[in-house]
Amino acid sequence: MTETFRVACVQNGANPDMEASIAEATGLARDAHAAGADFICLPEYFASLDVRDSLLISTPFPEAEHPALPHYEILARELGVWLLLGSLAVELPGGKIVNRSYLLDPAGATRARYDKIHLFDVELDGGESYRESATVEPGGEAVLAETPWGPLGMTVCYDLRFPNLYYALARAGALFLTIPAAFTKTTGQAHWHVLVRARAIETGSFVFAPCQYGDHGVGRESYAHSLIVDPWGEVLGDAGEGAGYVVAEIDPALALAARRKIPALAHRRPFKEPEAGQPPRVVAAL
Repeated sequence: MTETFRVACVQNGANPDMEASIAEATGLARDAHAAGADFICLPEYFASLDVRDSLLISTPFPEAEHPALPHYEILARELGVWLLLGSLAVELPGGKIVNRSYLLDPAGATRARYDKIHLFDVELDGGESYRESATVEPGGEAVLAETPWGPLGMTVCYDLRFPNLYYALARAGALFLTIPAAFTKTTGQAHWHVLVRARAIETGSFVFAPCQYGDHGVGRESYAHSLIVDPWGEVLGDAGEGAGYVVAEIDPALALAARRKIPALAHRRPFKEPEAGQPPRVVAAL
């Protein structure tokens, strides 16, 4: 578990043309492999993305028929790398989809699947709004996956704002956290860096956060700035804007060292939460 490895976060700008989107992401993954990456992470909805009205739309397929899966199974085998497919739109019976992340091993086998739990239903300034729940069925299970370097906790995009999910993954043993995203430019400029760094610091984990870039339709932009952050909160790599990737050397021992220095995961205590609507409790001075 202490062996070092090189991770890459790929930054593509998907659009409704799945063939073109896959071609861009694949080319960047090949470049990252040429730069020495052992583990390559792709963003949320990297294979297809369109934004219409308040909907984030990615062309869905039943899992057994999704064209991106066999393509990347072959690529993982060809390159001999671990590969995170940030997320694909997987069609469910009844019409809705799940926003599903996949972890593939160097043999192209699926080692883990995670369905995004927290859905992006927000109202931003200037009439910018999103209703992910209109098309997506939320997941209900946190997922911990085994890798040659240690356990990995899988999440997607808006999950980033819910720290209890990351606490649970870290307490279960995760040394690495993946947060593939298509974070909006509006919220990304305000919150992306600070939230990604916070999840790393508060759990003592490495965070791999590949994010899309560019305009996906009607002026709705993804923020870019794919990040690799260490357990002390240091940014090891920021892909900036536009197409590209970022690579960093990862030493799993640093996560264990950070947790020894500040064992906050072991210090968590249960407490009674205040009830909504109840008047503040006043404690008399001694």
